[in-house]
Amino acid sequence: MADTSDANSPKFIHPIEAEFARILDYYGIHWQYEPRTFALHWDADGAVTEAFSPDFYLPEQDLYVELTTVRPKLVTRKNRKLRRLRELYPDINIQLWKRSDLRDLMIKFGMDDHAANLLGTDAQENP
Repeated sequence: MADTSDANSPKFIHPIEAEFARILDYYGIHWQYEPRTFALHWDADGAVTEAFSPDFYLPEQDLYVELTTVRPKLVTRKNRKLRRLRELYPDINIQLWKRSDLRDLMIKFGMDDHAANLLGTDAQENP
């Protein structure tokens, strides 16, 4: 578990990652932010040409979580990467949490104001 209020907390790429980390902290769920990068494709010389770093790893659940707030049509790219990851690393447990999953989680935990930020097209853009 990392303390998201600490100056040493990770520099999250998207605000939703910080919100997710706060929920995990509140419930005492240990997590790591982007602890591992998985190679997905290599060139003829063996150099990695495509890789994927899931947003969170929950060690006690042995689960990687990738968050996305992009439009459903744009989720296709992440789904393709997840399929490739599962082909190459079948023992890796990973889930993709979409915008609606995150919004529902925030509402469940009383974060209605934050959940409202996940509505509309502004929330769907990748930073």
